[in-house]
Amino acid sequence: MSEKSIKVNVAILGAGSAGLSALRKVKSMRETGLLIDPGPYGTTCARVGCMPSKLLIAAADAAHEVHKASMFGVHVDEGAVTINGKDVMKRVQSERDRFVGFVKESIAQRDKDDELLKGRATITSEGVLSVECNDGSSQEVHYDRLILAVGSRPIVPPPFRALTAPVMLTNDDIFELDDLPESLLVVGLGVIGVELGQAMARLGVRTTLVGIDGLIGPLQDSDVLAEAHKIFKQELDLHSNYELHSITQREDMSGVDIHFTDSDGRERQEFFQKVLMAAGRRSNLDRVGLENIDVMPDKDGKYGINEGTLQLRDMPIFVAGDANGFHPLLHEASDDGKVAGENAVVYPEVLAPRRRTHLSVMFSDPQIATIGRNCTKLPGVDLAEGSLNYDDQGRARVMGVNKGLIKVYAEHKTGRLVGGEFFGPDVEHLAHLLAWSVQSGLTVDEALDMPFYHPVLEEGFRTALRDLSSALKHRRKVKCRVAELGVGS
Repeated sequence: MSEKSIKVNVAILGAGSAGLSALRKVKSMRETGLLIDPGPYGTTCARVGCMPSKLLIAAADAAHEVHKASMFGVHVDEGAVTINGKDVMKRVQSERDRFVGFVKESIAQRDKDDELLKGRATITSEGVLSVECNDGSSQEVHYDRLILAVGSRPIVPPPFRALTAPVMLTNDDIFELDDLPESLLVVGLGVIGVELGQAMARLGVRTTLVGIDGLIGPLQDSDVLAEAHKIFKQELDLHSNYELHSITQREDMSGVDIHFTDSDGRERQEFFQKVLMAAGRRSNLDRVGLENIDVMPDKDGKYGINEGTLQLRDMPIFVAGDANGFHPLLHEASDDGKVAGENAVVYPEVLAPRRRTHLSVMFSDPQIATIGRNCTKLPGVDLAEGSLNYDDQGRARVMGVNKGLIKVYAEHKTGRLVGGEFFGPDVEHLAHLLAWSVQSGLTVDEALDMPFYHPVLEEGFRTALRDLSSALKHRRKVKCRVAELGVGS
């Protein structure tokens, strides 16, 4: 594109999962759309998120399986197993680049079709964008409707802002390491922190994971959270209620010295070669010039985005993907793009379509999954719960993975399944079964009528459903044992 001024029906800021989905929807409705993004291209998931992290986890799982083989009477001679960090990272990067390549092919096609402007856009006034192009030129884009799919960036809490690369890492750059570090401090116990922290520990890296408020991942049920603390602490140096006293980066960039009190009350002074900052992410909406059209966040940092329609206030602007902060997951970002794209076309008659049942999986070991809704999401609704502890679940004991606890929730009035919280072996598969059941409107009895083979891990799901059926029959209600801040160790 060489024009100094461009006119387009729908301008889309961001060429990630949400932006690409939005463009497809806009085009399917015979409107013109333009993606604007400075790069790098390849989507957060493929470049720095779900795909490279699963590659690292796969390597860690392979090492872990070897080390636990003695449980089955299979013994590995001392020193026979070695982990080559360079080879681990080489495969992570090679396969990551392969996944990214598929997305780049799609981006290249958008460029070929004159649907991509490579540059960074700023809203200058209503209906007008100023784009600083990657080639050094500037262009003005006039739009009728705008979709903001600008993603998010890592949060760095104040005590850590003096740390710099290459000592401090985020998920945006940890996968660029040439070799595994000797030691790693993980700050934050969300999905990124626990997944990568556990993987590094299993690959032989001396790893400490710290967080605040006693929370792990997305878990809310206090019983499930307590089980997660118990199981993870058997393997990991994990502290969800630590107190930081000081952290200093060494002048020679060899690492950091940290002074902290862990969750067990022990005061510790230690050295770590690298710090992985995994304290969460924040929207990039504050970087697109919304203030130039008098759109400012409230005291809680919210911009007034409708969760159903994704519309920003009453404006012809729609926010999709990580930028809106609602559901930072790839499949949700793709769905957001469709919603934002359609509403941008039909504006001002915007729609709030039915969304797919919430489904989130954390690929730790044991895995964590949240499905649908619980008592915090359904206030005033009488719910029952059923549970299973994996200690004595048949197939889990056979495989030596009998650790974890799952909860399933149903509505007393209808008997319909509404959600669950899972912590256990390979619960990614059970989570799909429950999500499909919830979205299909199944009752507990209807779910129990489905086939269950023997012996499989899915039988644990059936046990939880039977417990839930009993709870419905005896009118046992959920007491909403939601994790409180500060609970856990």
